[in-house]
Amino acid sequence: MKKQFDEREQELRRILSENIKKYRARRAWSQFNLAAKSDLSTNFLADIEAGNTWVSGLTLSKLAKALEVEAYELLKPDKGNSTLENHTDTQAFMDKFTKDLSVALQDSVEKTVKHVKKHYETSPNEIEK
Repeated sequence: MKKQFDEREQELRRILSENIKKYRARRAWSQFNLAAKSDLSTNFLADIEAGNTWVSGLTLSKLAKALEVEAYELLKPDKGNSTLENHTDTQAFMDKFTKDLSVALQDSVEKTVKHVKKHYETSPNEIEK
């Protein structure tokens, strides 16, 4: 089972890599351009595109936002070009990934809200200090 799971993770990495390259090419962006727009290092993006590393939910969200696509579109296989399409145990991996993505996005929103509240709760005299 672990070997199958590892194979599916590799397949998801391949799909993610191909989709990032596809959406990046549609915008005629280099890795440097996408890395800058998604606040990632060029080396990290190169590793993702090479399938050498996996991404957190936050990183997936940053990439999707920069590429102006939904996060799930970066993990969506091309029709007939994936071994993942009919495997039920892949669902467990996707469920966990979706949950992780949701938690990362929620954390990001909460941090932003705290930052905004702090900014607006600060008096004008304190801002000048």
